[in-house]
Amino acid sequence: MTTVSQPVDVLLSDGSTVQLRPIDPSDAPGIVAMHSRFSERTRYLRYFSPYPRIPERDLIRFVTVDHRDREAFVVLAGDQIVAVGRYERLGPQAPEAEVAFVVEDAYQGRGIGSVLMEHLADAARRNGIMSFVAEVLPANGTMLRVFADFGYQVQREYADGVVHLSFPIAPTEATLEVQRGREHRTEARSIARLLAPRGIAVYGASATGQGVGAAVLGHLRDGGFTGVVVPVHPSASTVAGLPAYPSAVEAGTPVDLAVVAVPPGAATAVVADAAAAGVHGLVVISAGFAEAGAEGAATQRALVRAAHAAGMRVVGPNCLGVANTDPTVRLNATLAPALPPAGRVGIFSQSGAFGVALLAEADRRGLGLSSFVSAGNRADVSGNDLLQYWQDDPGTDVIMLYLETFGNPRKFARLARRIGRAKPVVALASPARPVGVGDTAGPDEVAVAALFAQSGVIRVDTVPELLDVGVLLANQPLPVGGRVGVVGNSSALTGLAATACVGHGLTVADGHPRDVGPSAGAAEFAAALKETAADEGVDALVVVFAPPLPGQLTGVDADVTAALPAALALGKPTVATFLVGRLPPGVPAYGGVEEAVRALARVHRYAEWLRRPPGVAPELPGIDRAAAQAALRADGTDPGALLAAYGIDVVASVPVDSVGAAVDAATRLGFPVALKAADPGLRHRVDLGAVRLDLPDEPTLRRAYAELAATFGADVLVQPMVPPGVACVVELVEDPAFGPVVGFGLGGVATELLGDRAWRAVPLTDRDATELVDEPRAAPLLRGHRGAAPVDRAALADLLLRVGQLADEQPRVRSLTLNPVLARPDGISVLHAQVRVGGVVARPDTGPRRL
Repeated sequence: MTTVSQPVDVLLSDGSTVQLRPIDPSDAPGIVAMHSRFSERTRYLRYFSPYPRIPERDLIRFVTVDHRDREAFVVLAGDQIVAVGRYERLGPQAPEAEVAFVVEDAYQGRGIGSVLMEHLADAARRNGIMSFVAEVLPANGTMLRVFADFGYQVQREYADGVVHLSFPIAPTEATLEVQRGREHRTEARSIARLLAPRGIAVYGASATGQGVGAAVLGHLRDGGFTGVVVPVHPSASTVAGLPAYPSAVEAGTPVDLAVVAVPPGAATAVVADAAAAGVHGLVVISAGFAEAGAEGAATQRALVRAAHAAGMRVVGPNCLGVANTDPTVRLNATLAPALPPAGRVGIFSQSGAFGVALLAEADRRGLGLSSFVSAGNRADVSGNDLLQYWQDDPGTDVIMLYLETFGNPRKFARLARRIGRAKPVVALASPARPVGVGDTAGPDEVAVAALFAQSGVIRVDTVPELLDVGVLLANQPLPVGGRVGVVGNSSALTGLAATACVGHGLTVADGHPRDVGPSAGAAEFAAALKETAADEGVDALVVVFAPPLPGQLTGVDADVTAALPAALALGKPTVATFLVGRLPPGVPAYGGVEEAVRALARVHRYAEWLRRPPGVAPELPGIDRAAAQAALRADGTDPGALLAAYGIDVVASVPVDSVGAAVDAATRLGFPVALKAADPGLRHRVDLGAVRLDLPDEPTLRRAYAELAATFGADVLVQPMVPPGVACVVELVEDPAFGPVVGFGLGGVATELLGDRAWRAVPLTDRDATELVDEPRAAPLLRGHRGAAPVDRAALADLLLRVGQLADEQPRVRSLTLNPVLARPDGISVLHAQVRVGGVVARPDTGPRRL
């Protein structure tokens, strides 16, 4: 059993793509051809002998595997096999297997060995193999490094001229860190190749100058691109004043990027021509692909498959293009005629229309751009790829995203949490949960907005708000606290600013708002600003200025904007609303007081998130993954056994459909017992009479059963009584923006009606679990409200960590509800559990790397 039953595309360390798939007997000629291209050294290091040719018997064995005890994967560049990796179990049902792989010389040093290792280890674990052994010649330093650098605990022995290696292949934090580090480097490298090309081929630019291809060509030419621009045209000798060629190869110059504006049906031919010229990536401006229906979607898949087979990545189709303002590149391969000034903000837009609006608004506000990518249909390159690139890009300090949907939500949440600690990420994304996502209610809009904030993402609702926050982050330091000094020349405006601060969770500093009066000139205004900026009780400034009466201020007194530099020099973030005059560079200007304060509040919450330690994922005792897998058997899931495998005990619950069966169950469990209506929606509804507690004996039980059966039906549950406590609810659902999320709240109709739940994305840290317990509005009931004894909140946090780990490790579990969970001073009791399980799927952002 393996997760790779079909070909998958993977990225190499140089940013190029190859295909990986299980070996097949029909691969025999390809294996022989690859072997013929090996150098003598490669043959010797792999086979410990010259091995000039593969004997027929060996060849048949190489290409014939059972995909269980013997597995092999081939790596293809185009149609050519360039590497093969395999494992072979050391005996029937043995927990060990020997692993080996070989890469042809031209592809060595590009990370193929580590990719093969990830996929082989994953396949082996799924077939019950727990460790690998390998034999490597001491001279094969490259192969020894592949094993040593993987994060496994490798044991080495040297005997008979060979290094014998053995290591467990269970994933660990170390191996996961290594894998994600490689993922980061390969994805960042693949984007870097797109944004800094030496030469660009443009397909589909008409000689008449009409159409989108001609528009992009003109923007490339007029934008000062430092490389070579090659129009590819079947007949014209010049296009837009540039020499044109029938194919990119005939230009005779290095071409790294292709801009494609041809009809969908001609796109695959373009891929072949671009590949022959050594192009690294395609920017497909053309529409008519997946957004146009099933036929277009099939054409899009064929385009991406052809591009990946040629080692290329694809931006689009149906996109606005890409841009890079680096003075050594000056790339404008977009439909936007002009770009914002060069700066340090990277912008990603899924939508072309929104991309145009973003670039125009950024230009209007003077927001400096480092690079821009519009992904369109996101057939390949996505926002996650750009996050990986911008994380280490020295020219980018702030990341701005427009996201319509999330192709890989788990990965987005993971990257945002990591990258947000180095560079702020601002996202225009809807908090609404799309219709049809999951069959559980999940986080509401307020909760999803909180999830963004808890992942370090500054979420906004509109393009103006995106720019409001962007200009502040790009030009001002982060606030060290939430105390705001408000200074202005209008009591109405300063009062409005103070009210807005309170409404957005900021604190108006002592002595503020400060109104200098409408007659104050530049000198008086400057003195007030400087004094406020120097106040140790002020963390940020809001400056408002209303126009004076005609003739009221003259000369130097009228130039109030000159008062700002002295305040800015003290290094505290400042936002300003000046209804007259032009602010100096570096001062974020806003059309209204509310916009200025809202932007400051969002940046303040981000700064607070940065100051909080991220927490750690603790090692939980009592986790039995083998038992969990056994509980998820094909003939039906055993929820109790699954939860028990993660150290979650559920109080016994016996379903019955007659009074006699109820008596028998109660006798076995021991009186006193509880009777509950069997319907999951009624099991905790004491208010409806669907629950009868503390039934001490058989006569009482018989009466209670008769009453329940008459109202709710014959099917009831019998449970032993447990000590009372505060009822809580734990949930696990899939969210479209964050993947699996764990929710916590207090039980009861009122809290359910109000949606009083806190949510965190999986995997959970100890800090996440603690915050989940403390965050609901009803959480004071857990800490001893009105004289009640505080409950064991640590036990609740431990339960949440276990649910989070279950969600992280068991992708077949689609949703889970523990309701109620009774929390007491001495611990907790889980009374009921509902688990919904789906088929085996490859969950995004888990397992070995793939595109």
